[in-house]
Amino acid sequence: MSKVDMRTGLRYVLVLQLGIAGVLILSDVVDVVQNPFRPEVELPTGPISPGDQRREYRTDRTDPTLFPQDRPLDVPVPQNFPTRLEFKEQTVEDLGRVLLVSGQIETGDAERFSSYLSGMQDQPDLVALHSPGGKVSEALLIGGHIREADLSSAVLEGAVCMSACPYILAGGVERLVSLQGIVGLHQHYYDQPRLIPVVFAVEGIQKGQGETMQHLIDMGVDPALMLYSLNTPPDQIYALVEEELTDTLIATQILE
Repeated sequence: MSKVDMRTGLRYVLVLQLGIAGVLILSDVVDVVQNPFRPEVELPTGPISPGDQRREYRTDRTDPTLFPQDRPLDVPVPQNFPTRLEFKEQTVEDLGRVLLVSGQIETGDAERFSSYLSGMQDQPDLVALHSPGGKVSEALLIGGHIREADLSSAVLEGAVCMSACPYILAGGVERLVSLQGIVGLHQHYYDQPRLIPVVFAVEGIQKGQGETMQHLIDMGVDPALMLYSLNTPPDQIYALVEEELTDTLIATQILE
């Protein structure tokens, strides 16, 4: 009789484990597949103004309605984002030697950036950013490389620095942001395996957020910057206005 009870008990345990696994898998799938019952939010277009700061988040190209089109840019940036970071050097009047870093931030880009920087004949006067974001861990490393090299960073006219990109911007000793550029934040994913127990997923997210906050603190940026990301859904972007840029110190100098 005890053998039958033990087998029945083990069967119940197995069924319970399968049920838990099913719930976890379903929750992961819901994260990946858009919820058809979630109401769509009509987001505005056009230039950012205080109180009107949320726009659609996209990683393929910039929204041309965000910026005025009536004047050439000091540092031309691609409208379509490269699928990983690209580096381009140029000399710009009043800015000096500028290293433009543009594209999505992918695994290995921190090492590529460090190698490119060390291979430059002359150190740049400014690292200009134009990126929709990507891997947070890589962004933190790139920001650290910029600080170690004692370089300044910038988001210039017509450029965007969104999602994980502001953590690169934070690395600059001086951080220049044009009011005709965009620094934007939203909720983002930290590197972790999918389909893992919820307790480990939560632990990984908390660890990632802690590392991000420590990076901001080390760079001299107010970690309250993360409030703008935590309060913005991942399919939207919250663009910071001048007061928010300067209050959080993500910008040390505003360019008109």
